[in-house]
Amino acid sequence: MTIQLARTAGELPPPSTGRRAVVMTMGALHEGHATLVRTARELVGADGQVVVTVFVNPLQFGPGEDLDRYPRTLDADVVIAEKAGADTVFAPSAAEVYPGGEPQVRITAGPMGERLEGAFRPGHFDGMLTVVAKLLHLTRPDVALFGQKDAQQLALIRRMVRDLNFPVEIAGVPTVREADGLALSSRNRYLSAADRKSALELSRALLAAHNVLELGPGAVRHAAHVVLHAAASMEPPVDLDYLALVDPADFTEVPDDHVGEAVLAVAAKVGATRLIDNMPLEFQDPGAER
Repeated sequence: MTIQLARTAGELPPPSTGRRAVVMTMGALHEGHATLVRTARELVGADGQVVVTVFVNPLQFGPGEDLDRYPRTLDADVVIAEKAGADTVFAPSAAEVYPGGEPQVRITAGPMGERLEGAFRPGHFDGMLTVVAKLLHLTRPDVALFGQKDAQQLALIRRMVRDLNFPVEIAGVPTVREADGLALSSRNRYLSAADRKSALELSRALLAAHNVLELGPGAVRHAAHVVLHAAASMEPPVDLDYLALVDPADFTEVPDDHVGEAVLAVAAKVGATRLIDNMPLEFQDPGAER
């Protein structure tokens, strides 16, 4: 099979007898994206179609963010997508996605989009949901796959699909990590050797929190903060934006007596690079029989 490169929606292959899956990316593909593609292939089978979108969405970048330096490696992306099992790479231009310029009508992320990442990156989630909605319309998938590393993004996409009655299944795929624990990200290529050593403290903080899970939310928060407090004195320092233990349904902080699912989310700047990571957790009722 030779993978197809489509630049316009009209060049996308017609629907097959099987299901179509889409994996949305901003390019600079890595093993995390390849895992999404392989999972998509498993979901739709040999008779289905797997489409990978590559589009650096300008609406997601705020003032001073890295839109201009965001890596664009389409030729390499096509190779990775093909090896992972994709049928088509859809790499539209900004004019194809936003004919007439920036859209006057956009999707708003609501209160959840103003928390955590939304508080540090105002408007980011509005831009993200707008492009996801447009790409869902352009690619018409039965299922769309997103990584759990961007946990708040995944939660908002699920909420949009549910609230606005999009006829698509949203599948989350667990975070892929490098051997040392660092969550795979296109921004990792910006890290120097010293930066990377400091960046590992993010995953160490999450692991330390997981190790005291049975002691409850208060202990989880404390364990992570201990690691990150020490990391603030490293060179370069880990400059914490937030550490939050939240309800995955709306990304509000959970109380210390919380029982059930939660997400421990962290964001920090290491050198000139901003990184995010998270870990899904589930708290048991301390009074329940084990």
